[in-house]
Amino acid sequence: MKVCFTLLLGAALGLPAQAQLRLPALPGVSRLPGVVDRMPPLPDLVASTARLAEQRVASVRELLLRHRDLVEPDPAGEPMRRGELVLVSPGDAVLAAASSLGLVKLRDEDWPELGLREVVLRVPAGLDTAEALTRLHAAQPELQADFNHLYTLAGDVASGPAAGVGPPRGGLRVGLVDGGVDRRHMALRQAGGASFGCEGRALPSEHGTAVASLLVGRERGFAGAAPKAELFAADVYCDRPDGGSAEDVVRALAWMARERVAVVNVSLVGPANRLLERGVAALVGRGHLLVAAVGNDGPAAPPLYPAAYAGVVGVTGVNPSRRVLPEAAQGPQVLLAAPGADMAVARSGGGYGVARGTSFAAPLVAGLLAAELREPDPAAASAAIERVAAKAVDLGAPGRDPVYGRGLVAEALRVVPEQLQARQQR
Repeated sequence: MKVCFTLLLGAALGLPAQAQLRLPALPGVSRLPGVVDRMPPLPDLVASTARLAEQRVASVRELLLRHRDLVEPDPAGEPMRRGELVLVSPGDAVLAAASSLGLVKLRDEDWPELGLREVVLRVPAGLDTAEALTRLHAAQPELQADFNHLYTLAGDVASGPAAGVGPPRGGLRVGLVDGGVDRRHMALRQAGGASFGCEGRALPSEHGTAVASLLVGRERGFAGAAPKAELFAADVYCDRPDGGSAEDVVRALAWMARERVAVVNVSLVGPANRLLERGVAALVGRGHLLVAAVGNDGPAAPPLYPAAYAGVVGVTGVNPSRRVLPEAAQGPQVLLAAPGADMAVARSGGGYGVARGTSFAAPLVAGLLAAELREPDPAAASAAIERVAAKAVDLGAPGRDPVYGRGLVAEALRVVPEQLQARQQR
């Protein structure tokens, strides 16, 4: 299963903003802005800060050291598939230049739904991946190429009772790009739709199951934002340490375009990437709405992607007191806010848990938008956003602001499911 990283809440100790994301030195890791996304709901954040820091460092080391045969850091410290470069719609001259440098073609795939072609190259032994990219750019300055970055999850699930979401809405279709979904869970058994990825294997994950339940879950005492919707779920991790790559995510977006799923939730975060940027732009340009968590790196961190790409509906999270989560990213990428703390969610394997993070705010917004947009259409997509945003509660500075965007929506979906609470306490 893809490793989730834990946020060090320097804000809880009143540290300066620039110190909130500082990590102890790690071999091969110079900086990791954009790979933070695990935040357990803890009663005392100040007392737990040291433990969270240790867990974050351990998670980073596990991914980048234990799986060094599959994963390596890019020059900024972001995780990526070892020895791979991704070319976006390359011409013959680019491929010839790559071959002259000793780069070997691994995969060549067309995504006509997005008007894209990708070619993945293997960097030969003895040549540094970053140096290979530099040499290729020098040979072909107009080249559209990047590393095959990995994208991480934007929240965490723990056991225990919590507040939930409801009430039911009408029949819909909604997409999810995440980890695997446990469709055997009682809250998800009635969700139709289709699954994509992992060569047809079902590999449920905690994060994917939790987000799916907030989208389409339905059981006595529990309801997601769109409980009668068909769920089109793409697993981009497939239990691989190097899962969740830019290539995996864009392949999933191409499937969503092919299936004409108008609204797609992506609760994943990571660095800017040329392939991902082109894939997102193509999907949005065709009239789909991409709803993405802004991430949990803290208010002073650089923007995370895909939420920060143009046309994406970036979603932040608030607690039950309508205050923004202290770990939530801030900036112009924030368009809307939704509940994102003490959320009741389905757990893979059965039962319910507590979720916190911008991961779990995003599907509430996606559910609202899915009710407004049944088919991909650029004009209709813009109108759907306006209808939802018009109902937002302005919590920050008047108008759109970098903390809450245009305001809080989906608050009415939060209820206290007494039957769920009772089952949790048995």
